[in-house]
Amino acid sequence: MSRYTTRPAAGEFNEYYAGYIEEAPDGDILATLAQRGDETHRLLSGLSDEKALHRYAEGKWSVKEVALHLADAERVFGYRALTFSRADAGPLPGFDENAWTPESHADHRRIHDIAGELASARQANLRFFAGVDDEQWLRRGTASGNPFSVRALAWIIAGHEAHHIRVLKERYLNGA
Repeated sequence: MSRYTTRPAAGEFNEYYAGYIEEAPDGDILATLAQRGDETHRLLSGLSDEKALHRYAEGKWSVKEVALHLADAERVFGYRALTFSRADAGPLPGFDENAWTPESHADHRRIHDIAGELASARQANLRFFAGVDDEQWLRRGTASGNPFSVRALAWIIAGHEAHHIRVLKERYLNGA
């Protein structure tokens, strides 16, 4: 069995992230990241800037803010994976998406540019993950006070994206 098809085990992540890992389908996680990244890019870049300003309720993020949150999370989780793969166990700080999102000024940007930024971050992470060896894949560290393995972070990225794309389709884009 390929290292890329084995889901992370208990102890490789905090239980908070179990739902994200469950959202990632079985199979090769790198293939999933590549396929889903392409699908997400097509979905987001196909929206008008006007549609991407939509919020499904007062106080909720806009589509642009959700998209830029995905790019932020892609970078943060990728940096954690890089750090731990290089035998630096942390501890790394957390990030507060609710504090970061208003500071991103996403609504002042073009959705096409945000989609491209997310796609670039995904491509960088795919190349990184493809280059780690078996030992690095299982290395662990601490971020936000929680344990993570490099492998778990790849699965979390995929599940986090799946979660937000599902919410976008159900609540923002009327089942698109």
